[in-house]
Amino acid sequence: MSDSRLRDLLARLRSHLSAGPPVPDAQRAQLDNALKAIEPGAEPGAPAAGTLLRLERMAVRFEVSHPALAETLREIADTLGKGGL
Repeated sequence: MSDSRLRDLLARLRSHLSAGPPVPDAQRAQLDNALKAIEPGAEPGAPAAGTLLRLERMAVRFEVSHPALAETLREIADTLGKGGL
């Protein structure tokens, strides 16, 4: 997995978050926690084993209200999966 690919996807995700309709606080906190675990340069041992599943579940929740966000979450999960997470 390329750190630059992941950085690009995370930047796109942040762009969707700032430009789109607001994400409820509880969902935003869950999303922020998941993203901290996958940031390039995160502490060794991260991300946790359940991170891919959490990202996929969040993508499903955002599918109707934030489709671009959901698509980017799926791309992040796919990139991490291909990287061996």
